Amino acid sequence: MSRHVPYEYAARHQSSSRAAYPAFLSLPETLWLQTKCFLRGLFDACRWDLVVWTAASDPEIRANVLKSLLLNSLSLASIYTFDLLLQPLVHDHPNWLRRNVGWFYQVLWLIPVVSVSFYLNSSWCTLIAKHTFVLQHGNRAVQPQPVTYNGMLTMLATSAYRAVMVITSVIVSFGLGAIPRIGPFMGFAFMCWSDAYYCFEFVWIARGLSLASRVRHLEERWVYYFAFGFPSAAICTWGSGLANAALFALLFPAYIIMAMTARPVPQDPYNPLHTSDSNDSVRYPSPLIPIRLPIFAIVIWLNDIIVRILSVTGSVGQKQRRHSNSSEKAEEGAGIELNGMATSPGARQAHYKNARRPVERTRVHSRVSSIDKRKHD
Repeated sequence: MSRHVPYEYAARHQSSSRAAYPAFLSLPETLWLQTKCFLRGLFDACRWDLVVWTAASDPEIRANVLKSLLLNSLSLASIYTFDLLLQPLVHDHPNWLRRNVGWFYQVLWLIPVVSVSFYLNSSWCTLIAKHTFVLQHGNRAVQPQPVTYNGMLTMLATSAYRAVMVITSVIVSFGLGAIPRIGPFMGFAFMCWSDAYYCFEFVWIARGLSLASRVRHLEERWVYYFAFGFPSAAICTWGSGLANAALFALLFPAYIIMAMTARPVPQDPYNPLHTSDSNDSVRYPSPLIPIRLPIFAIVIWLNDIIVRILSVTGSVGQKQRRHSNSSEKAEEGAGIELNGMATSPGARQAHYKNARRPVERTRVHSRVSSIDKRKHD
């Protein structure tokens, strides 16, 4: 009997090692799953029937959608009036006044109208998102917190950080577009992900996700969100820069409503075939296709630099504060945010560092299973 013990131990050890090795889907299976995610994103981004039904179901949503539609239509009409009528007529005109009438039109009319339109559209979209969330989830929606001085400061800091993130996203998009040959495709792809992020941002904040969690959620489902942002990005790439921004503002309320009712897939990017009623083993996607793409890495890096500069500038004559403290304050959620995680750069690095890799997760899973098996025996 003792002669067979080493062989039994070797077989048992080999079996446990084989169970600890992660199982992967094949490349065709992974490509098919990503194709279904892409088609699901396109489908969710074309649910105009839900937009009509939601606007007809709630008078507050309907009123804000109509106000946004009218004001952004005025902005678009003003922009195209300058681009199509005034600009060709006064271009290179010998008369100084006629040659500069376009400049006066932009300063005295176009820029104020577009600025007011963007500001009011932002507030209306926030109301649309809140009412749509209540309409979808009922009493589970978070009640607004009482207005305090610290709350107002936090809300202003968050709004400023979001504005900085919008500006850095536009800068990164133009920078990618300047790359020869592949630049326009990279800039368009980044614009698709940026559009999807800002459409879903209201949903994520309402569910209490911090900035790091929101970015991670998008980057791990990059195929779905690329498809969701594809229609709006394709529509808003045919005109001038200001016209494209006004056109996106015109479509923004509708895509917020679509994002409220969307269900991004896969639910678990590391185990895409897993369902809630199954106890199958973990099967990771093919290693040839990345699970997560660092789409907003440059944007977050630029944001942290700007926050650091503003923090140092604002603390002249005082003791210099830590950079992580300023970033954490700047990245706190506003309005209806719940209990998010710490979102400073140091916290994000620690969060990513402590996250288990697929092999580690499989080893822990197999270790727990073997312990349970020994207890059962």
